[in-house]
Amino acid sequence: MPDAHVTPMQNKVPEVTAAFWTIKILSTTVGETGADYLAVHVGFGTTITIAITLSLLAASLITQLSKRTYVPWIYWLTVVLVSVVGTQLTDVLSDGLGVSLYISTAVFTLLLCGVFATWYRKERTLSINTIVTRRRELFYWIAILVTFALGTAAGDLATEAIGLGFSLGVVVFGILLLLMGCAAYLGANHVLIFWLAYILTRPFGASLGDLLSQARDYGGLGMGTVMTSVVFLAVIVVLVGIYASARTRQGQAT
Repeated sequence: MPDAHVTPMQNKVPEVTAAFWTIKILSTTVGETGADYLAVHVGFGTTITIAITLSLLAASLITQLSKRTYVPWIYWLTVVLVSVVGTQLTDVLSDGLGVSLYISTAVFTLLLCGVFATWYRKERTLSINTIVTRRRELFYWIAILVTFALGTAAGDLATEAIGLGFSLGVVVFGILLLLMGCAAYLGANHVLIFWLAYILTRPFGASLGDLLSQARDYGGLGMGTVMTSVVFLAVIVVLVGIYASARTRQGQAT
């Protein structure tokens, strides 16, 4: 039997386009508002919410890993669920265990550096254009989970502990994302810029989600977690549908 770790597959990550980043930011926002909705408004609490989302993530990730090519709806469903779980990991540390956001941000930063160092030592690349073996895909999803947890911790640190607030948080992280785009345009290392931008989309999306969903008394626009989650999920479904249609047309053309 061929080794699934080294047997080449088609690249399992979609092309990085404007649609990619849009869906990523929207999924990040859904992760923030969805976790809050299940834990607080539905009344599941942190423990049950984590159990539910971890089970869903495990099922989605097993399905994702079983495919030998990129399947849009499976991939993006996994991203959304990773977003929810990543949010919960940080919330458990800060809200449940009382860990300082400064400490959790530092820990997740070191953990992500460790993941990248191991990934590079084993594969000699961190490019998402080369996710063509099972081992690389496993490294990829581990890194994605840690980036969501780190982004959540860093975002909460900036908007809550440091006091930027939702509106200013959207502006600050939005400017940082624009700077990443400018750096890529000017010739900076695209792999490095991709991962930095991937981390930054988490606090940007979370700040955006809080700005839209939180009550006006708390600095938000009062849309609520249900409305925000439904609207963003609907946009994600439409964009993923466009992705899938384009992929089908490309396959028919070839």
